[in-house]
Amino acid sequence: MTSAIALNTRRALTSLGEIAVAEAGAGPVLVMLHGGGPGASGVSNYHQNLSALVRHFRVVLPDQPGFGGSYRPTGVDLDERSITEITVEALLEALDLLGIEQFHLLGNSLGGAAAIAMAQQRPDRVDRLVLMAPGGGWLPFGPTPTEGQKAMFRYYNGTGPSEKKMADFIRTMVFDHRQFGADVIRARYEASLDESHVAFYHHYNAAFAKRGGMDPLWRDLHLISAPTLLLWGRDDRTITLDGAQLMLKQLRDVQLHVFGRCGHWVQLERQADFERLVTDFLEAGS
Repeated sequence: MTSAIALNTRRALTSLGEIAVAEAGAGPVLVMLHGGGPGASGVSNYHQNLSALVRHFRVVLPDQPGFGGSYRPTGVDLDERSITEITVEALLEALDLLGIEQFHLLGNSLGGAAAIAMAQQRPDRVDRLVLMAPGGGWLPFGPTPTEGQKAMFRYYNGTGPSEKKMADFIRTMVFDHRQFGADVIRARYEASLDESHVAFYHHYNAAFAKRGGMDPLWRDLHLISAPTLLLWGRDDRTITLDGAQLMLKQLRDVQLHVFGRCGHWVQLERQADFERLVTDFLEAGS
């Protein structure tokens, strides 16, 4: 899974470790944070959206700590601080090193948690915020862990990763898995086999269980001042739509768009709508 767009790849050496960053386009900066599934990275999660977005924005795609080409937090690191706390510190340092002060911010799932925390901690830097089924800001009414979270835990456990387990994982992430062929499954599976990523994921899952889930960022949603667009799949089985109600109540300037027949990956399952809504929302603040 590669982008047809020519990407400039860079490495920012933060005090925590190296953060790999890919970017393309010109204009207002749009930082896009990927989710936390096995084999995820900035480019793999958003490559199909680049051709539309780089016409309007300088798109910046960091790999979050533990993923892609970025450094791997240790078990000790994750015992001391949550993955979201680690990620926010590393990404803000990386953006400083890249000379990026003001930016639009978009995050999905685990990346949505980091986006929420960044907007809470540094509201002066985030112009507009787009959240796709974000962790941490969501407070579900149903049982947790959700079906999708369980699928993530299972992937590296038991007999370890396989193409079949990756296919099962993707089926849980989306509404209609038939739109994702064997090539997509194989590419994501192969990306999940990096030994350092596997080791990180075991530490990450253990820390997630110890902490009882994501950081409770929903407690401080009122600290977010950036106008916010929520994008959610009605049929999301990982970060379920019912948890969006708290965000609608607590965020100051917020709008929600719900997609029927859509799961956790709005940017893939509703690609054209995603690109149009994000572009229109971000440009409305220009």
